[in-house]
Amino acid sequence: MPLIVQKYGGTSVGNPERIKNVAARVARYRAQGDQIVVVVSAMSGVTDNLIKLAKEIMPLPSEREMDVLLATGEQTTIALTAMALHALGVDAISLTGAQAGIVTDGVHTKAKIQNITPKQVHALLTAGIVVIVAGFQGQTPEGQITTLGRGGSDLTAVALAAALKADLCQIYTDVDGVYTADPRIVPDARKLNEIAYDEMLELASLGAKVMQSRSVEFAKKFGVVFEVRSSLNDNPGTIVKEETQSMEDVVIRGVSLDKNQAKVTLVGVPDRPGVAARIFKALADAAMNVDMIVQNVSHGSGTPATDISFTVDKPDLLKATKVIEALKPEMGFREALSDEKIGKLSIVGVGMRSHSGVAAKMFETLAHEGINIDMISTSEIKISVVIDLAKGEKAMKAVHAAFVGT
Repeated sequence: MPLIVQKYGGTSVGNPERIKNVAARVARYRAQGDQIVVVVSAMSGVTDNLIKLAKEIMPLPSEREMDVLLATGEQTTIALTAMALHALGVDAISLTGAQAGIVTDGVHTKAKIQNITPKQVHALLTAGIVVIVAGFQGQTPEGQITTLGRGGSDLTAVALAAALKADLCQIYTDVDGVYTADPRIVPDARKLNEIAYDEMLELASLGAKVMQSRSVEFAKKFGVVFEVRSSLNDNPGTIVKEETQSMEDVVIRGVSLDKNQAKVTLVGVPDRPGVAARIFKALADAAMNVDMIVQNVSHGSGTPATDISFTVDKPDLLKATKVIEALKPEMGFREALSDEKIGKLSIVGVGMRSHSGVAAKMFETLAHEGINIDMISTSEIKISVVIDLAKGEKAMKAVHAAFVGT
């Protein structure tokens, strides 16, 4: 009897009608004799509304209490989904992340899964019951509620698929699969039949909203092949799997634009050993992910100084600024500047390893469009640039046309 893990995102369960559609789809799989575990997100807009409510109480709420608050979004959806299945005569039960055996570390709002002991899930499946699990959440060994960060329901689904040794993992969303670019911005974007873990990982971490990057990393680590497909139709989706030889024939697999980045620049930082280490250790200790870093050393007269710029997720900007300001007396830098009006444009493809001139072509394309590059970051299969957010969509269309075509 095949065991299938299905994950449904916020738009797929965005209203009672869509929840009923999800239940009907699950019921069809169950009628074929499949064992089904369903992982659901909060209904679209619910998490944002909960965050808004919290910030009306105070600008920087306690992260522990934020986890307690945000976990209620998914708990609403699991109960409604179980009810929708009951209405169809399907035996189903809802479980919180903790009840499903998901154990995390204690980093509130960005917890990492440490272990999954899905005994109860196995027992319920053996009894012929459809199990509905709240995505995005777990609990610490001490019993504290935690959440896994934005898109954490993807991680819940992939981790459960690995722990349960599922035969199939399906990630249902509001698009037909993974596209060469966001089709809402680039109408010429094409759906991909397959994509390598590394390419999907880069696209996910670079702002493509189809998947959360940690879930792709987890899938690669444990060899979980999964399919990204639409909950609104029965079209085949995109298979995410190990890299194959034929994938290298395509130079660029996709183009992404991350609008959720902010830049912090420290001006006049004393140029001495250990300064950068002190700055980024303080940010790491505050559980913040720093992405791109650029350091410009001043060679003028007087005490050697440098400017250090780095990017963080936009929601972390206030927290990052507080950490940096606390370092000012110790570091002795002149001032800290922040900029939320940036976008990170990236191209990704395993074929870049065996093709030269990719960076030059990207920079020429942006220059032709009159778009200035602020920061550059590269890896073996990716090139990212920070540009003016106002020109982000124009840049994305131009780069997509240059590399992927129409």
